[in-house]
Amino acid sequence: MKMPRVLIVEDEPAIAELIAVNLRHSGFQPTWAMDSVTAQCELDAVLPDVILLDWMLPGESGLSLARKWRADARTKAVPIIMLTARGDEHDRVAGLDAGADDYITKPFSTKEMLARIRAVLRRRAPEQAGGTVAIGALVLDASTYRVTFQEQLLKMGPTEFKLLHYLMQHAERVHSRSQLLDRVWGDHVFIEERTVDVHVKRLREALGAGGTMIETVRGAGYRITAQPQVAAPAAAAPASLSPSSAAA
Repeated sequence: MKMPRVLIVEDEPAIAELIAVNLRHSGFQPTWAMDSVTAQCELDAVLPDVILLDWMLPGESGLSLARKWRADARTKAVPIIMLTARGDEHDRVAGLDAGADDYITKPFSTKEMLARIRAVLRRRAPEQAGGTVAIGALVLDASTYRVTFQEQLLKMGPTEFKLLHYLMQHAERVHSRSQLLDRVWGDHVFIEERTVDVHVKRLREALGAGGTMIETVRGAGYRITAQPQVAAPAAAAPASLSPSSAAA
């Protein structure tokens, strides 16, 4: 699964860099444009998944850009979040009327920004269809809510099922505890990150022999892999020499 692309249209380098750093740390791929001309060039090159658009820009304003992109068939469906120091109701309404999907007033917390980005992406994402995901001998059927390993039906709770489904949809990729909390439990739920460890343990137990497919990546998080690492057997100790062999 590709990292969601975020186009940051912001003329203040310090703010843009702070946003970009937090986005990268949270699994997004940020691109920065400092004015309307650069922003349009970036959009023409690659369509982002979401746009963070500052209201006050040199040249064409963010409000004008939002209207233009909403009128363009290619960019009309890209979520736009307005960033501005203007906080009164009239300005918020103006931004939304111009086509923005959401509105963040400066100064804002990075947690709020990330939550709003995820929220607009969820609203624009198509409903996930059922269907089957398979990794080696492990098969999950979302339509029938069944999991089998080596053709043996497994039993697990709903949270373990959702966790497994997400991991299988993004196989071989390492996910931090906070990422799993956001994607499996939802970013509106405030629970301890260690809760993830408990459910991973339960998931491994439910998978039985397939539990080794869920790997812990020290200092990073968890992943599911088709080729779990198996500890190499310890080297055999050299045999002691017998008196006869020593004499030989």
